[in-house]
Amino acid sequence: MRNVVIGFLGTKLDAGKRREWRPSVQLCTHPGFPVDRLELLHDRRHSRIAERVAADIATLSPETEVLPRRMELADPWDFQEVYGALFDFARDYGFDEDRERYHLHLTTGTHVAQICWFLLAESRHIPARLLQTAPPAAAGPAEGRLHVIDLDLSRYDALQSRFDLATRAHAALLRGGIDTANPGFDALIGRLEQVATTTDAPLLLTGPAGSGKTVLAGRIHELKLQRRRLKGRLVHVPCASLRGDRAMEALSGRRRAGPGSTERRGLLREADGGALFLDGIDALGPDEQAMILHAVESGTFLPVGSDQEHSARFQLIAAASADLPALVAQGRFRADLYARLSLWSFRLPPLAERREDIAANIAHELARAERRLGQRIGFNADAAERYQRFARAPSTPWHGNFRDLGASVERLCTLAPRGRVTLAMVEQEIAVLEAQWRGLAPDPEEELLAGLPGAEAGRIDPFDRAQLAATVAACRRAASLSEAGRALFAVSRLERSSRNDADRLRKYLARFGLSWEAVTAGR
Repeated sequence: MRNVVIGFLGTKLDAGKRREWRPSVQLCTHPGFPVDRLELLHDRRHSRIAERVAADIATLSPETEVLPRRMELADPWDFQEVYGALFDFARDYGFDEDRERYHLHLTTGTHVAQICWFLLAESRHIPARLLQTAPPAAAGPAEGRLHVIDLDLSRYDALQSRFDLATRAHAALLRGGIDTANPGFDALIGRLEQVATTTDAPLLLTGPAGSGKTVLAGRIHELKLQRRRLKGRLVHVPCASLRGDRAMEALSGRRRAGPGSTERRGLLREADGGALFLDGIDALGPDEQAMILHAVESGTFLPVGSDQEHSARFQLIAAASADLPALVAQGRFRADLYARLSLWSFRLPPLAERREDIAANIAHELARAERRLGQRIGFNADAAERYQRFARAPSTPWHGNFRDLGASVERLCTLAPRGRVTLAMVEQEIAVLEAQWRGLAPDPEEELLAGLPGAEAGRIDPFDRAQLAATVAACRRAASLSEAGRALFAVSRLERSSRNDADRLRKYLARFGLSWEAVTAGR
């Protein structure tokens, strides 16, 4: 297969003005790399140099065919012009890869030409390998050195492997080093890693309280510091604490107004060059929301009492436990700010949706407790089995999510005698958690039956309470007694000759001393 080299004429190096080594000439004299054809690109002004180079190559390497090609470039440093000319050259060339192997000589030509050669080769507009030559070393051969740069897939695979390792390290940082077996959360972290390392657009973290939004915001900031996308610190703003007239001043600062007054920098200026974490952004008032939107979009804000805007560039990370679209619909949150934030929105799932990750998070909380307490702590085997079974049970609500889990493990570790958590301690901790949660989430059956005579807890069996609660719920959804009866007896009524559903429902309610009017009063 014939070797074909395409390259620019070196207007100074090939002319021999600086040293005896001339790259286009010596290229054709390398042993083990025969050049069957050299296509030499040059403009009209340097035709004489091109002719002299062709003559010298004919003397040193008569088997090399030299084809001078005219290419007029008004400005060889203009990227658009050079790339356009080389693109047209490649389009009209007529490559024959079955008979010829093509190379692009990078040593000659401007740096712009070298970049264009690489782009055209990498995109396969020119099916060629890259060729780099260099002057001879002190004791090296006169023809100098030659390197073939092959953009093959094996090299890409090696680079991709290093990229994948870095990506996994970044994802591990965002997870806090805690492995996850939850496919949804794993996909969320992968997407967040890609977004956080690529763009500085605002990030919105949503999810219930205790799902880890604050901790994740800190990890995002750390990742951006590692990737040198940020230089400044993370400014954490609990938005619920910004109330009244002082809220705007806390965010934007205040200009010194006169003798005795003080100037306040404000949280936006503190976050300049770093990250601003607005924790509970739904708690901000409309004026503060408007100011944040303006600062994000323009990079400027107006301090209180000032007529001159200040600049601040920061990564905005916002967190919300509330339903922001619902707040927008109610007019309590600006639609334009939500549209800006929702470009990159990530919902953190509650602990109840990540039960397969509970064991790893218990181990993480245990290690944290050991560092705080300065001693090794472990679970007895029966205690570990009972706690894991309780923690992963579908009936365990974990209302406070990871906050509840962390607090629970810390209590167990703090009270552990001689660093061992016993089964009795676990049973006591489970009782503590269940007592806390009873007050936070009343029984839905209790709520439905509350205030109904004869339906108090302890007066009817649990089995009957469940049926009665379902019946009361159906009655309160229906417009009439007959409609409620049809919904409740939809299956059994098909097998009955008499279908007086209203009468059946009235008799059922009467068993508990209830009536349609009593059940639906105040709905």
